[in-house]
Parts: sequence; C-alpha cells; structure tokens
Amino acid sequence: MDILDKTDIAILRILQENSHLTTKEVASRVNLSTTPVFERIRRLEESGYIKKYIALLDADKLNRGFNVYCCVKLQRLSHHIATNFTSVIKDIPEVIECYNISGEYDFLLKVCAPDMKYYREFILNVLGTIEGLGSLTSMFVMAEVKHELAIPL
Repeated sequence: MDILDKTDIAILRILQENSHLTTKEVASRVNLSTTPVFERIRRLEESGYIKKYIALLDADKLNRGFNVYCCVKLQRLSHHIATNFTSVIKDIPEVIECYNISGEYDFLLKVCAPDMKYYREFILNVLGTIEGLGSLTSMFVMAEVKHELAIPL
C-alpha cells in the first residue's frame, strides 16, 4: 500500500466534498501549485484510492425515493447458488447496493423504487424468480436520518 501524506489526505477530503473542482481550485486549497496537485491526483487515481467520479442525483425528484433494505436468505448455501444469485443481482438496476453478510441472512440489498406498489411487483416478478432464493425480509425506510458517502479521513 502506498503511504499517503497530509496533502494526499487533504486532496482526498476536498475531492470527496466536491469532485467537480478544477485542479487549480484544489491546489489553492492545499497551498500547492497546480502541477504537483495534478500529479498527486493522477497517482491517487492510478493506485485506486479514487475509484471514479460521480454526480449525486436526487432520488425523490427522479421518482426513485422509496428505499427498501431487503434481507435475503438462500435456500441453501452453495457455491453455485451464491454465484448465480450475485450474477443475477448485478444486472438488476433497482438493486443499488448488495452485500454478502454473516448471520441469519446471506445478503443485504438496498432497493430503489418509486413506491410500494412497484416494490411489490418487483418482489414478485424479479427477486422472486431468482433460482435458489429461499426467503426475504423487507425493511422500508421511513426517514433518512444520515446519508454520508464520504469515507472519514
């Protein structure tokens, strides 16, 4: 692993807050000239500290603000069933996060939908058709209390 210094950490913090800033704007915030900051950012990208740059969209304005956490238990745990499940899940756009977890359930999904009716049809016609799915439990988000995407540095 590369060693990050204070300036690298500062650059990462700044870019997490606003990745739309120019290199010149980032440079002025870390008190360096543009060229070394450009080289540091390029190094951080190439070494995988910065995975990609995205625009954060408003799910409510796009009629996708009904969030559901769905706990999935497979019929039985086998390599074939788990591999098939993850392969299918990766291609379902409504599933915006998927984690293989320990405990009572095998997977935790975050599903983004327009409303309850849509989610019901999604469960019946999409998730419910996946081979090897045993059971699922849905938890509906009533209010978002905190939603941070930045990694604490």
